[in-house]
Order: sequence, then structure tokens, then C-alpha cells
Amino acid sequence: MCKKFLMLGMLGAIGVAGLAGTGTLSYLKTGYRTASESVRSSVPIEWEIKRARQMISDLKPEIAKNLQVVAREEVGVQRLQEEIQVKEELLAKSRNDILRLKGDLEKGGVRFVYAGRSYSEEQVRDDLANRFKQFQVHEATTNKLNQVLTAREKNLDAARRKLDEMLAAKRELEVEVENLQARLTMVEVAQTSNPVTLDDSQLSSTRQLLDDIRTRIDVAEKMVASEGALEGAIPLDESTNPELLDEIADYFGEGKAEVERLVSERSL
Repeated sequence: MCKKFLMLGMLGAIGVAGLAGTGTLSYLKTGYRTASESVRSSVPIEWEIKRARQMISDLKPEIAKNLQVVAREEVGVQRLQEEIQVKEELLAKSRNDILRLKGDLEKGGVRFVYAGRSYSEEQVRDDLANRFKQFQVHEATTNKLNQVLTAREKNLDAARRKLDEMLAAKRELEVEVENLQARLTMVEVAQTSNPVTLDDSQLSSTRQLLDDIRTRIDVAEKMVASEGALEGAIPLDESTNPELLDEIADYFGEGKAEVERLVSERSL
């Protein structure tokens, strides 16, 4: 089984090397990049803004974790400061005791009394030597602790600045997202109010229908007016005057009834 996987891996490596040698790999990379850009450009802006909001919201756990780290370090630094303060107070007392014993020995004497008890010069010298050694050890330890405290305070200050930067960056991102949302809303409102977008809408179809109805009514009115003009409302031919009939009958010597008959037949 291992040999099989090894052979497959080698064949895959050879295939990739062959593609790279022929330039096909660069085509694949370019195609993948182009496809990725096409997918990104096809994603709605509103969805991308929601995605940005989610990413900003996802910063909260990380910021909370950093807050906890900073708070824990603050507690540690405070305890170290308290420990160093106690040690420095003990060093100050030890220094005073050492100087006191040193001064007593320098004054000379056989017996020395401290707290109601008597000690020989040798005992005092031994005790002074032990105190001085312990003082040196504790002083070196305290110096090291001070160095550690200085380093931790610097790190704590850097962590605080980093945390403040993260909080400020988060607020800036939130403001930027709101600005982008406002700009997108303005663009959507402008697109909605643009008359070009209404050409294929229901409103445009309704207006076209009303225009068609108006045109048909105008045509019908013109047709009715034209037909009325052809019929005529004003008689163009004068009606036969009865006196004219009498005049014709008298002129031709015919009877009035016969003339009326002829005129009636002619009119038909």
C-alpha cells in the first residue's frame, strides 16, 4: 500500500513537472484566478457587506482572548511588583543591621549585647559575615526580579498598545462598513428612480396600452368626422320652387300636374 501511494505521488510530481515545463500549469493558474475573480464579481454587494459584518463580529473572540491575556499579565506584573517591594524592604532592614554590627565591631569590645543576650566578638563577626552573604544573594535576586519586571512591563505596554490598535481598527471597520452600506443604499435608490429602468416594467406597459387606446379613439373620431362630411349637412342644390313650375308650365303650355310628374321622375 505504501509503495502504491509512493508511485502515485511520483507520477503526480512528474505530471506537475511536465505541465510546468510545457507552460500548461501557467494556463491552469490563470484560468483558476480568472474563475475566482469572476465568482467574486458575481456575488451581490449586499451579501459581501453582510460577510464583512460577520468577519468584524468574528474579531470579538480574538479581542476577548487578548483582553484576558493582558489582564492576566497585569495581575502577574502587580504581584511581581509587590514581591520586589517586600524584598527591597527586607534588604533595607538587612543593610541597616549589617551596618550596625559593623559599627559595633569597629568600636571594639569583648562582649556585645543584643536583645538582652550577650555575644562574643567572634560570634558577632560570624553573624555579620553570614548576614552580608545573604544580603548579597537577596540583593542579586532582587536586581534580577527588577530586570524581569522591567521587561514584563514593556511587554505589557506593547500588548496594551496592540489591543488598543485592534479595538480602534475594529471601530474603523465598523464605521467603514456603515459608510459602504449607506453608499450602496444611495446607489440602489438612484437606480430605482432612473426612468431607463422602467422601460420594461409594468408601468411602461400600462402607459403603452393607454397610448394605444388614445390613438384608436383619435382614429375613430376622425373617421366619424370624415363620414359626416361626406353625407353633408348643408343642401348644395336648390329645391324646386313652385313658382318656377308654374312659369315652366305656362312657357311650354303644359299642365302643372304633368310638369310636377316629370320633375319627380327626374329627381328619382
